[in-house]
Amino acid sequence: MNLPSNLRYTKDHEWIKLEGTTATIGITDFAQRELGDIVYVEVETIGKALNAGAVFGTVEAVKTVSDLYLPVAGTINELNPELANEPELVNSDPYGKGWMVKMTVNSVADVEALMDASGYEAIVG
Repeated sequence: MNLPSNLRYTKDHEWIKLEGTTATIGITDFAQRELGDIVYVEVETIGKALNAGAVFGTVEAVKTVSDLYLPVAGTINELNPELANEPELVNSDPYGKGWMVKMTVNSVADVEALMDASGYEAIVG
């Protein structure tokens, strides 16, 4: 299982990468494998301020639809434009081209409090 050490993780299988106060968010390699072939990503929260744990969108796979949960509080700024035509990027490159949203975080400390790669690996085994 691919778990980059420079990211933070949630129990809901999202990852977050912080650069200053801007964070990039996606789903983990584990999550995309569990979901199967991703066919659609929907995010209707662009420009909205949300609390940690709030649903910021959904990801639709061939077999199921799953909610996406915001790892930390902040404002959603951008949806990955490539996912409109290539949602399968979430499967092929979940930590790269398959990112989902960018946001401005309210507190950098909240990101640092999330699980590191070894903590996440311990829960998904």
